[in-house]
Amino acid sequence: MTDTNKNIEELDVVTIRFAGDSGDGMQLTGNQFSDNTALFGNDLTTLPDFPAEIRAPAGSLAGVSSFQMQFSSKDIHTPGDSLDVLVAMNPAAFKVHLPDLKENGMLIANTANYTPKNLKLAGYEDNPLDDSQILEKYRVIKVDMTDLVMKALEDMDLNAKSKTRCTNMFALGLLYWLYERDMQSSLSFLEKKFKTKPEIIEANTKALKAGFYFGDTIEAIRTTYKISKADFKKGTYRNVMGNPAIGMGLLAASQKADTDLFFGGYPITPASDILHFLSKYKSLGVKTFQAEDEIAGICSVLGASFAGKLGITASSGPGIALKGEAMGLAIISELPVVIINIQRGGPSTGLPTKTEQADLMQAMHGRNGEAPAVILAPQSPGDCFYMGFEACRIALEYMMPVILLSDGYLANGSEPWEIPEFSSLPKINTRKVESPDENFMPYERDEKTLARPWAIAGTKGLEHRIGGLETERKTGNVSYDPENHEHMIRLRSKKVEAVAETVPDVIPFGDDSGDILVVGWGSTYGAIRTAVETLRDEGKSVSHVQLRYINPLPKNLGDVLLKYKKVIVPELNLGQLNSILRSRYLVDSIGLNKIKGKPFTVEEIYNKISGE
Repeated sequence: MTDTNKNIEELDVVTIRFAGDSGDGMQLTGNQFSDNTALFGNDLTTLPDFPAEIRAPAGSLAGVSSFQMQFSSKDIHTPGDSLDVLVAMNPAAFKVHLPDLKENGMLIANTANYTPKNLKLAGYEDNPLDDSQILEKYRVIKVDMTDLVMKALEDMDLNAKSKTRCTNMFALGLLYWLYERDMQSSLSFLEKKFKTKPEIIEANTKALKAGFYFGDTIEAIRTTYKISKADFKKGTYRNVMGNPAIGMGLLAASQKADTDLFFGGYPITPASDILHFLSKYKSLGVKTFQAEDEIAGICSVLGASFAGKLGITASSGPGIALKGEAMGLAIISELPVVIINIQRGGPSTGLPTKTEQADLMQAMHGRNGEAPAVILAPQSPGDCFYMGFEACRIALEYMMPVILLSDGYLANGSEPWEIPEFSSLPKINTRKVESPDENFMPYERDEKTLARPWAIAGTKGLEHRIGGLETERKTGNVSYDPENHEHMIRLRSKKVEAVAETVPDVIPFGDDSGDILVVGWGSTYGAIRTAVETLRDEGKSVSHVQLRYINPLPKNLGDVLLKYKKVIVPELNLGQLNSILRSRYLVDSIGLNKIKGKPFTVEEIYNKISGE
């Protein structure tokens, strides 16, 4: 029976985090809550966080997996700094994430997992849920979720392990009740995901409803919360993660260029989802090739591009290192190739599931010889679509490789995204030559783009030599002439510079001049923008520029930088963009650097700006 005496409190913004073992289904739970929130009409941003050891020992600190989201009735840009609600499914999740919970925040704990064994694994001698200091500081809701799920499923012919695996749905149902949400989106999801396993559908459905209706009965929670819909402009929206958004951008570009897409790559965290996404679209002319190694992946792409396809490969930093020689071959051969780097933390294997802006210098200079490439960087999960499309446009129209630098935060994070009308996307013009031409010169160039013609392999009359040896300026023949070599080196550099003609000018958010300009790139956008907005509301002279085009940089950037007394550059590295800006524009810019496998909080950037 519904408790008619409960209170409903209206809030503008809420941050919640689900946390438990990597096998507890926290990512699925978080994704379901975020999808539901997007369908409801809130603005939202998410931050999945999971270990590299996907099957780390149960109950261990290293095996904690979490999913954080901030949702609001207003425009937001980050998944939030501190938590309003923490769902801690075991002591390890409790220990790792409790420091992020606001004072008087709500802590919901599955007491079934707070066993002596799990407490010991987390480093506790006593149960922290019995600690009076914790009980006084937070609103602690102790729920034996596992036992309640077992009771809800007692009439089902499932083993205990299968029943226990539904506990995450109980937690999801309880949060749906807490925030006045409808369960239907998740019920539909279960029907679709497990359509061949009706017993699994039934079990998860019962667990979800048990959690929802338990909220009505528990006396410890007397207030539920309502977050009104955000004021989005009219359009069709979906909740989108960065990697699928990149995939959709690539697909849209191939259609606008009337060119089939070929993806060749080796599955690697956190880039694998792009391969998985594209493999579903054979009906749109997509061909995917799962290579046995990184080198085979990119070499297959070069072959596809030479044969007239839009060639795509994706990896993270270690894989990009292996692709370096083939990238140089793509540059000297001037083939339209898009290389996607979903950056992750550290050198070598490093931190494969943690985010970092680690590879800008690798993208700029990580090849032998003078081998420049265009470099783009999306700033949000939704922007991944547009920069994926843009990478393809530049590659095809300028006949050159393009590097797209995303990262783990964007790849796995999500936000509401307005689906564009296909007709609103620009047509992409290729330089394909498919008819025999007795005067054909493979390196004769367009005056504006400096792009060479794209001769389709196997076409009679368009035969030409291609390879890694230096090419003669028009014929493409092998040349050892020093003057020709310098000419071609400078020309390939000019091709990158030519792209700047289609790069939009920088328009600062805030004032055209003033005390402080904060310059970011890639995924730092949300935290920077929120911090700058807060400071501007306080009357501070602070403005913001987010760079999505890194090489070439916008033509007016140098002039913009000189209009401010101080320039601050926050980066999730030791100052890679800052080094480029300081050397190129001789500006005394100040770095703010963090290398912890986590994105910036708003507070970190706010404090840095305030201290200057």
